[in-house]
Amino acid sequence: MNFKPSFSFELPTRIEYGVGAVEKLADELVSRKVKNVMLVTDVRLASSGLLSRFTTHLGSQRISYDIFTRVEANPKDYNVEEGARKAAFLNPDCLVAIGGGSPIDCAKAISVVAPGGGRVRDYEGKGKITGNVLPLIAIPTTAGSGSEVTFSAVITDSRQHYKFSLKDPKMAPRVAIVDPELTQSMPPSLTAATGMDALTHAIEAYTAKAAEPLADAAALYAVELIYRHLKSAVTDGRNLESRSAMLLGSVLAAIAFSHSDVAAVHCIAEALGGKYDLPHGVCNAVVLPAIMEYNLAFCTEKYARLARAMGFSYKNVQSGAQKAVAAVKTLASDINLPEFNTLGVSEADFDELASNSAANGSNSENPRSMDKKDYLQIFRILSESAGSAAGKKRS
Repeated sequence: MNFKPSFSFELPTRIEYGVGAVEKLADELVSRKVKNVMLVTDVRLASSGLLSRFTTHLGSQRISYDIFTRVEANPKDYNVEEGARKAAFLNPDCLVAIGGGSPIDCAKAISVVAPGGGRVRDYEGKGKITGNVLPLIAIPTTAGSGSEVTFSAVITDSRQHYKFSLKDPKMAPRVAIVDPELTQSMPPSLTAATGMDALTHAIEAYTAKAAEPLADAAALYAVELIYRHLKSAVTDGRNLESRSAMLLGSVLAAIAFSHSDVAAVHCIAEALGGKYDLPHGVCNAVVLPAIMEYNLAFCTEKYARLARAMGFSYKNVQSGAQKAVAAVKTLASDINLPEFNTLGVSEADFDELASNSAANGSNSENPRSMDKKDYLQIFRILSESAGSAAGKKRS
C-alpha cells in the first residue's frame, strides 16, 4: 500500500457540467436571491459577443449587472486592486467570472480584496483570509487552468515580476458552470497550450510528494482523457466529444492538484510567466518533458502508471516510465507547441529564474529534491536541447 494512511479532502465547489449547462446561470442566481452581480472577464471575450448569452438571461430575471474587463493574461496585482475598488463601489451580491484562468483567478482575488481591503499581496500564501469573501460563480471558456474548481489564485506582482499565490477554501467558487460548448471557439494554439497546462496539472499532482488517493484517481482519469483527446481538439475545434473530454479532464486535473500540489514544472513556468509575461500553458508544455526526464528515476512506477493511463503497454516499469516521457514530448510536438528558444528567454536571466523557481512554494513537492543549482541545470538543458533541435531543422 503506497499511499498516505490519512488525508483530508474538501471540494467546496458544486459542479454543473454538460452541454447547455450555461443556461443554468440565471436560475442559480435567482435561487440565491441575487439582485446585483459584477461580471469579471477580459477584453477579448467581452468583444467576442459571447457575453450577450449571459446578459440576456440576467436581464430577463431583472438581475442588474456591471462588467469588469480589465483583466490581463497572467493577471496583475493592479488588475485585482482595480476590480476590488469597483466591486467595493458596486457592492454586488455575487461575482461571476467568465473566461480562462486569468479572469477566474482575478475574480477570486477580487472576492477577497473587495471586502477585506488592502493590497492583494497582503493575502499571499495560506491562512491570510480571515474575513468574508464575495460569493463567486465561475464559468470557464477554456479547458486548461481548472481554476473554476480550485481554492487558489495566481497573481503577478507587477513591480517584482514575480508570481505569487493566494490559497484558502473560502476563495473557491460556490458553483462552477462547466459547458463544453463554450470552448468550441478556442483557436488551435490556445487549445494546445491550455490542454498541456491541464496535462501538467494531472501529471504533477499524481507525482507530487503531497499526492493522496482521491487526487490520484482524478489525476489518472484526467491523463487518460487529455492524452486521448487533445490532438483532435486542436485539429477539429468543433468536435464536441473531444471538447467535452478535454473540459472534464481539465476539471479532474484541477481537483487533483488542488488536493495534492504541483511541482517543478510549475515552479519554472511561473518564474518565466512572472519575468516575461509568457502564456502559462506554453511554459508548462515546454518544460514538462525535461522535468519528467529529470525526475524519472525518482517516480518510475508512477510514470509507468501514467503510460498505462495513456493506453500503452510495457514489459517493465522502467520501459513504461520511458514511454510516458516520450509520449508527452511527442504530443507537445504534434500539436505544434513552440521550442524553448522561441520564448525569448535570455541566458543572462537564468540565475534570477532559477532563484525564483527554487523559492516557489511548490518546489518542495517535486519528487526529486531541487535547489537553485538544479534549476540552473534545467534551464541549460532546455537551452541546449532547443539549440540542437534548431540545428537539426536547418540541416
